[in-house]
Amino acid sequence: MRMKSGETGDSVEGAAARSVNPYETLPSKAFWSPAVAKRNMFDIAELWAPKFRIDPKMPVATFGSCFAQHIGRALKERGFHWMIAEQRPYRMSDVSAKKFNYGVFSARTGNIYTASLLKQWVSWALGASAPEEIWEKDGRFYDPFRPNIEPNGFASAEELRKSRDMALQAFRRTLTDSRVFVFTLGLTESWFNEAHGYEYPMCPGTVAGEFNPAVHKFVNQEYSFIRTTLAETIKTIKSVNPRIKIILTVSPVPLTATMSGNHVLVATMESKSILRAVAGSVSRRYAFVDYFPSYEIINATPYRGAFFEPNARSVNHVGVAHVMNMFFNCLREAFPGIDATASADAKAKGKTGRKSAAASGAKSPEATAGDAGTQGLPAPREVGGEAKSRSDIVCEEELLNAFAR
Repeated sequence: MRMKSGETGDSVEGAAARSVNPYETLPSKAFWSPAVAKRNMFDIAELWAPKFRIDPKMPVATFGSCFAQHIGRALKERGFHWMIAEQRPYRMSDVSAKKFNYGVFSARTGNIYTASLLKQWVSWALGASAPEEIWEKDGRFYDPFRPNIEPNGFASAEELRKSRDMALQAFRRTLTDSRVFVFTLGLTESWFNEAHGYEYPMCPGTVAGEFNPAVHKFVNQEYSFIRTTLAETIKTIKSVNPRIKIILTVSPVPLTATMSGNHVLVATMESKSILRAVAGSVSRRYAFVDYFPSYEIINATPYRGAFFEPNARSVNHVGVAHVMNMFFNCLREAFPGIDATASADAKAKGKTGRKSAAASGAKSPEATAGDAGTQGLPAPREVGGEAKSRSDIVCEEELLNAFAR
């Protein structure tokens, strides 16, 4: 019914005037211009709102692709409890420890690039039998599931089995004893033993073993498979450790090669986009699972590729430092006091003399990485007391798709 002039009641115009556009109540971080375009790239903030607190004494386990190694180091440097369940042999030097892959991840699993590889490790650690397959080359023995764990292979098959058993026991301890489990997704492209259904971390025949097209099958995993596999694996981990919290990340490192048939750049974008979508979906589904945007911090357009080495693939030390600073700064903002506790604990142990930025009111050395501000990328500098180089990172991905070259 049409209202006559002068009648009382709400007009369409009045109702519209009182309604609130939902965008009007959003914070500035929801808008590109104030949150990104009008900021120096080092001043972009609030990229992560942590779901849960991580205290310095909480054991944190780290696994996944190459980039996951940075997270463990950063935790250690800041005085947090990076859980190393598989310790180096007594009196082994730092050089030898790195050579033999101790202290790279929380156990000597080697790189775990896919959700299905993680599921495989979890299954074996909880009692399922690992395959008997062993590779032999020039009288040395190689673990198909940790092909680079020993630089020159094992002396015997028995030595290999004992080493894998130790790694599985250590990995199980990270599942049952850690309070936070960090996993970095790296790849969708994978290699399987078609007859038996198990997965290799890299293509047979690259480091060791012999490629057999009748046995070894390439699988470019799709979203639905990865999401289902990751969700199932997370539920399994939670069932053996009800207190555990999980943080997912996606490696920002592009593929070194692809078997997909696409250009490697296109294949990289598809692979990382799928992994990012999976991580976001799973983290929204479970209250005890969070996602940290290391992928976005390195790859997003505002950063203009400044965090990559000249090869446009390896992440430089400034990028790594910025990602780790963002991680700890966001934790501190969400849960005040974490940095102060961490620094005090670390100083007491003689690990670091840093003062808390929160306690002193000053910026930490790492937080000044972007103080060059409008001058662009700062000059390379030391991070956490030592320069980080590509050679510091143990990366099997370089050989994963070697046959594509």
